[in-house]
Amino acid sequence: MPEVTIATKFYRVLTWISFLGVSLVLILILRKSPPPNVPVDPAAALRAEQKFSAIDEQRAAGQSGPASVTLDRSELNSFLAKDLQLQGSAPPTGAAVAPPSGDSAQVPAGDAATLEQVQSSVKDVKVDMDGDLVKAYVIFDFHGKDMSLELDGHLGSQDGYLKFDPVSGKLGSMPIPQSMLQSTVDKMMASPENREKLRLPPDVSDVQIANGQAVVSYK
Repeated sequence: MPEVTIATKFYRVLTWISFLGVSLVLILILRKSPPPNVPVDPAAALRAEQKFSAIDEQRAAGQSGPASVTLDRSELNSFLAKDLQLQGSAPPTGAAVAPPSGDSAQVPAGDAATLEQVQSSVKDVKVDMDGDLVKAYVIFDFHGKDMSLELDGHLGSQDGYLKFDPVSGKLGSMPIPQSMLQSTVDKMMASPENREKLRLPPDVSDVQIANGQAVVSYK
């Protein structure tokens, strides 16, 4: 009997520890991390458009050769907000949006989601830049609950496609293990649907982050 009592108490202790652990993970996931402090500039969107229009005009006039467009934080965020056309709608029925998660919190997910599925649930995107790092902050709808995802990494190109090498990430306030983060990004990049969306325009040779600014290089 004493052995049974000890075993029962030990089991109960483990059960409570597991319950507290899972609860802590869920709290961290559901607790949104603060967004980056990106300066708001009403004229930023127009400046970004003018920079790209200037390149188009040069090409139309027959001017060729390497060129580049540099965007600061305000210009890049204004450009993305217009280009992504965020609707804040829920993902389509049956679509699995698979944000990376920790081992203890199993967020329902299938294979890597297509960019259309991810975009359909995205409600807000903010991008900051620090040195050569791009820092993306995404608010997305997951079954009616707003959740945040942070991804820091290096932006570049390879064989005509946009490439992202993650350095760190958070789901809510919970850090994502590096191995899981890399695996998730690799799967998303390798998906045939996603890969086509990541193809760079024929006249763009590279996209990088340098000195806290986005640099789009043309051939």
